[in-house]
Amino acid sequence: MAEVKIAAELRTEFGKGAARRVRRAHQVPAVVYGHGAEPKHVSVPGHELLLALRTANVLISLELDGASELVIPKAVQRDPLRGTIDHVDLLSVKRGEKVTVEIPVQTEGELAVGGNLLEHVLNTLPVEAEATHIPTQVTVSIEGLEAGAAILAKDITLPEGSTLAIDDDAVVIQVVAAQAEAPAEDEGEGEAAPAEDAAAEA
Repeated sequence: MAEVKIAAELRTEFGKGAARRVRRAHQVPAVVYGHGAEPKHVSVPGHELLLALRTANVLISLELDGASELVIPKAVQRDPLRGTIDHVDLLSVKRGEKVTVEIPVQTEGELAVGGNLLEHVLNTLPVEAEATHIPTQVTVSIEGLEAGAAILAKDITLPEGSTLAIDDDAVVIQVVAAQAEAPAEDEGEGEAAPAEDAAAEA
């Protein structure tokens, strides 16, 4: 996984007002955690961070006070309307260190019968991987699967160096049979009653 370099600045002001000032300057408030150290409050360029976060579990080389520190995103808060990043928690990592992360699950192929529904029970898969070799995603084939079929966590081939951090028998994807449409009511029968009533009144 390639590293993305992002410059950061230490923050000395906290609270909602300070955070708003940081965002007005097109920066994002962030906190760096990890390795038993005191959390560091920093600000990072919003546009650069937004581009970096397009890659799941991106490895960021945070440039701060002339030093570099490897971090990965752990929690991202976004504005629900604008989609901009309001805040991010970053986890400090070291080369060779194992970390537990959630990686996206993608599918490829076509189901055996059209109309059946593919249900993602888990959109992400918890795995343990070396901090500098975190998979960006796993791809699962659904080719030819029929209703009732399920793909378990243990059925998914993980990239080398990664191991499951979830029960082997956890259901990740399942195929649900399409529901038959209810038959339409016979409109002719519904309209017969008024005619019969009219005949009786005559």
